Amino acid sequence: MKRKLLDILACPVCEGYLRITVSDEQNGEIRSGTLLCSCGKRYEIIQGIPRFVSVENYADSFGFQWNRFRLEQIDTSNQTNLSERRFWNETDWNSEYMRGKWILDAGCGAGRFLEIASRGEAQVIGLDLSDAVDAAMETLNSRDNVHLVQASIYELPFKKERLDAIYCIGVIQHTPEPLKVFHSFARVLKKGGRLAVTIYEKKRFTLLNGKYLIRPFLRNVPRDRLLDGLKLIMPILFAITTVVFKLPLAGKIARFILPVANYVDNKELTRAQRYQWAIMDTFDMLSPAFDQPQTEKTVFATMTTCHFTEIRRLPNPGLNLVGKKL
Repeated sequence: MKRKLLDILACPVCEGYLRITVSDEQNGEIRSGTLLCSCGKRYEIIQGIPRFVSVENYADSFGFQWNRFRLEQIDTSNQTNLSERRFWNETDWNSEYMRGKWILDAGCGAGRFLEIASRGEAQVIGLDLSDAVDAAMETLNSRDNVHLVQASIYELPFKKERLDAIYCIGVIQHTPEPLKVFHSFARVLKKGGRLAVTIYEKKRFTLLNGKYLIRPFLRNVPRDRLLDGLKLIMPILFAITTVVFKLPLAGKIARFILPVANYVDNKELTRAQRYQWAIMDTFDMLSPAFDQPQTEKTVFATMTTCHFTEIRRLPNPGLNLVGKKL
């Protein structure tokens, strides 16, 4: 943890000032220590990351996932610009806007978009409820403008109205109360601060999708057994869907029915990469504790209630909305 992060951190319970006791500091990086609040709460800094939550929580599957698929979606590792294009398209920002600002990646996972956002001159905080932050740290610890925090999206450990912008891509539907997160965002964003979110969209037949029909049967399957099972049957599923998903009409129906993430239309990934992504994203479909898609009307109304203005839907997959804090 870098000392400059202390300027914006606050107790997530009472919003009070945090005093630091350092146990180990190397080259300006606080590797271990304790953050103390006057309310009596104490938070440990472990392996350079301040931890504001308990080890076990509803996001465990994501920590498990991203510590095993740490580099698959990192552009500099897979030699594509898939994450870069998605980041700029879904935030509608540019590097000039981000310069000098404090940006929050809410639900950073292994750092897929954090790696893109931190290429410029912004101070970027990657926050995740799970220990996926450890995977992000391993990938991005050499960047002086990257800060990692393990905390709840509902109890953001930052001072009120201190952040310049927040992006949250593909995360909100995986929380227990998806709409509640907008209240958290509004509290820590400055007036005029920007927000960009992408959420699974709920339409008329969404919950009839194959993954929602099979998920209840997998609820009690241990995550390691689920992943092992997917690896065992993926050679067959991958071969079948590689053919079927390419069919004009039948392919569209098959993609809706079969909970398999085979990106047959993606020309940037090699076949081997596409196979790894199939395992990774099929696990991502089936393993989360929560998967609650939202309607555009509901999210738009909630953002308005939370004092966001200039709300727009961008023409990207999923429910991609951007707005500005009043």
